[in-house]
Order: sequence, then structure tokens, then C-alpha cells
Amino acid sequence: MKKILQFQINSYDKFHLLWESPKVNKLISNIVVIAFLTGLLIALMSHFNFLPQGMKINIFFSIELAFNVLLIFEAMSLIFLFPDSVADSVGKQFEIISLILLRDAFKEFGHYLGDVNWSMDFLIELTPIISDAFGAILVFLITGLFYRAQKHFRITRNYEEQSGFIKIKKLLSIYLVFFFVLIGFYDLFRAYENQTFISSVKLFYNLLIFTDVFILLFSLRYTTKYLNLFRYSSFALATIFLRLTLSAPAYFNVLLAVIAGLMVLLVTYIYNYLLVKEGAAKDLVSV
Repeated sequence: MKKILQFQINSYDKFHLLWESPKVNKLISNIVVIAFLTGLLIALMSHFNFLPQGMKINIFFSIELAFNVLLIFEAMSLIFLFPDSVADSVGKQFEIISLILLRDAFKEFGHYLGDVNWSMDFLIELTPIISDAFGAILVFLITGLFYRAQKHFRITRNYEEQSGFIKIKKLLSIYLVFFFVLIGFYDLFRAYENQTFISSVKLFYNLLIFTDVFILLFSLRYTTKYLNLFRYSSFALATIFLRLTLSAPAYFNVLLAVIAGLMVLLVTYIYNYLLVKEGAAKDLVSV
């Protein structure tokens, strides 16, 4: 059993090293560009009626397709962040949500190509797009402040405990990669059967929620310190809020994303402040 687990951990290390290599980064960039150009080609074919009758695809489909492909790779990067830092993985989730909001804004703009009647009804219809775009900017700002405020503190007592904790998170990551690929093949199969692509990103976020909770519970063997428990719990709750944004209607999706961002940002600032105070108190006691 130990050999099997060690093999999985070694597999994670190899995949992670490969994923971070310059060659893979270039490959990802090329795939996103190809997706964008493919979307443009399909849109042009639709414009000149080269597609089957009834299929109408606007030019903004190319941007939506490129963003969807990019989001797939961002989700993979998120999985590989788990062993390094829970806080960094939470930050990556906010990055993904901001990109989803931008993608949705581009997608909706595709409905208003051609002549525009600047009536009051049209302006009202634009408000959800403006909401998504402005919400993406707010999440972008919160994510930047969140990364800047991060101070990583080890919760384990020694190197052996730290190494064991990292190994557990690596195992979780390799399982998440497996489920992520499985979900991707399931989406493709379902798209082939129904002629409609429906992403299972909500299912993936459900897996992230339970992964965060598992890491929280597993960390109890290393520390029961209230500050650490509250910090991890707030991160897990933020993941639930982010999951809800994926199915929430217009305006509420932005509201939930911003609330989740402000929550983790505020918790981070308070956590850092209390740790500094705690360290200063220990110094006074030692003196």
C-alpha cells in the first residue's frame, strides 16, 4: 500500500514539474490561440451560411471558446497549487471566477451585434453585462490585495509533520486531476450525444469544497489553534460562495463573488494582525 501511495506522490511531482515547464506554457498558449481562431472560422462559416441550417453563431463565440479553453488550464493550475499553499489555491479560485465573469460579459455582447437601438429597454438589458464586467474588476482587485496580504506560517511542529501534510495534499491533487479529466471526457461525450456542450464546472467546484473541508479536518492532527482553524474554515466557506456564483442569476453572482472575496481578505488581515500581536506578546514574556 505504501508503495502505491508513494508511486502516486511521485507521479504528482512529475506531472507538476512538467506542467510548470516553459514548453507546456507555450503549448497552452498555442492551444488557446488555436481555439480562438477556430471560433472565428466557425463564426465566419455561419455568417456565409456554410453551417447546417438553423446553426447561427456570432463572432463573439471565438472569445467565449478561447476563454473556456483557458479556464480549463486555469483549473488544472489550481489543482497543482493545493500542496503548496491553501491560500494560493483560494486566490486561484478567485482568478477563475473573475475570468468567468469576463467571459459571460463577452458572451452577452454577442447578442447585440449590428445596429443598436439605444432605447431605455436596451440600456436596461446592458446592466447585467456591466455588472459582470465591473464585478470582474472588483474580484481582480480583491485577488491582488489577497495575494499581497498573504503571510505563510507553518502549522506543523517539525519537518516530518510538514512533509506528511504535503504528501496528503499531493495525493488529493492527483485524485482531483483524475476526476477533472474524467469530468472533461464526460462533458465531451454528453456534448456528442446531445449536440450541446454543458460544462461540469459546478461539479468540479463541489469537489473543491469537499477537498477544502478535508484539508481543514486533516490539519487538526497538527494544530487545534483557533486562529488557524478559523482561517481554514473561512476559506472553505468562501469556496461555497464561489460555487453559488456559478448558478446565481445576474447581479447576485457578482454580489456573492465580492462577498466571498471581502470575507477572505478581511480574515487574512485580521489573521496577520493577531499573529503579529501574538508574536510580540511572546517576545515580552521571554524578556
